[in-house]
Amino acid sequence: MLIVIACTLFAIILCVALHYKVMTFLAERHFEHSWSTHLLLPFGVLVIIFTHVVEIWIFAVVYYYLLSLGDVGYIIGNFDNSLYDCIYFSFVNYTSLGYGDLVPDGDIRYTAGLEALTGLVLIAWTASFTYIQIKHLTEQKNKNK
Repeated sequence: MLIVIACTLFAIILCVALHYKVMTFLAERHFEHSWSTHLLLPFGVLVIIFTHVVEIWIFAVVYYYLLSLGDVGYIIGNFDNSLYDCIYFSFVNYTSLGYGDLVPDGDIRYTAGLEALTGLVLIAWTASFTYIQIKHLTEQKNKNK
């Protein structure tokens, strides 16, 4: 169980640090440019979506590693321990989609639960960040009229 906790905490810290760096970059550099708002927002959203995908892959690699150890549990369902299946499982957990076609059993449930919580927090962070940036851009646009 200790290895599961350590790997999970590593993944969470890495994801939060990455998210913070991307949000900081976008706030300080990207949204301060004088680009057209029609280009600025879609590009920023694409960067954020790509960031979420990278974070999902981070957890997928953790699942792949932990499952290769063999004593942390397993995933019930049509799952063959491939990296591809770990990525799919990670997408379902991170987004809290929860199809139910794959179910963790054993200590790996800890990682799955914390990934769902992490995904929820990071997605909410993204939503609030996007709202604040749109509000800021709208206020600047109205100020310049």
